[in-house]
Amino acid sequence: MRRGAPPGGRKGGGTGRDGGLRSSRTGRTAALRPYPPGGSGEAEVTASAPAPESASAPAPARAARFWSKRRVPSGLVAALLTAGAGLLLYDIAAVRAERPAGAWRRALATELEQRPLDDVWVLVGASVAVLLGLLLIVLAVTPGLRGLLPMRRPADDTGLRAGLDRDAAALALRDRAMEVSGVQSVRVRMRRSRVSLRAVAHFRELGEVRSDLDMVLDAGIRELGLARPPAPSVRVRRPPKKG
Repeated sequence: MRRGAPPGGRKGGGTGRDGGLRSSRTGRTAALRPYPPGGSGEAEVTASAPAPESASAPAPARAARFWSKRRVPSGLVAALLTAGAGLLLYDIAAVRAERPAGAWRRALATELEQRPLDDVWVLVGASVAVLLGLLLIVLAVTPGLRGLLPMRRPADDTGLRAGLDRDAAALALRDRAMEVSGVQSVRVRMRRSRVSLRAVAHFRELGEVRSDLDMVLDAGIRELGLARPPAPSVRVRRPPKKG
């Protein structure tokens, strides 16, 4: 019997230079061995696993938190400073024009001259000014937008950023937890560093329900694609007895 080569145009395979067959679907290489003397005329095929890729996957880019524009505090501070500066400049211009100073300015100068530094109202005013200054500093150095969780950024960063609302993430995890058998109700509290899940199970063992919830919660957190996955915390209890 004449031994013929396999057809090269067959879909899903081709003949390599070394006389082997390579599948385009599986990526496995089949080597053809010569017929043994006195054999049945069939070629022996041995499959080799595909070689692992040498190039490692690039690490995702670092995703920082979203910064709030602070429109309301900025607008209030700008309005107060503009009003105060305008009133003071108007009074100074009136004095330069040989007109009497404003009553509020004379009263303020008199109070500051007569009241000592340990006066109650002086201390209260200074405390309020310090607290307002600290509040403005905190607003300036903190990002804000605590309800928006940054998501992972691809390695080939194109400048596009994505965020996930905290309530939406908690709702998605709650829906996943409700699919566990034995769970009656679920309450999820989503934070930036921790996810607290409180479930009520009306049947099945609590240990089994907790184990299933742990797996579901871990998988749900991974599927959210957050830049900093929060740590899960699961508690399961029985519903309160009626009567």
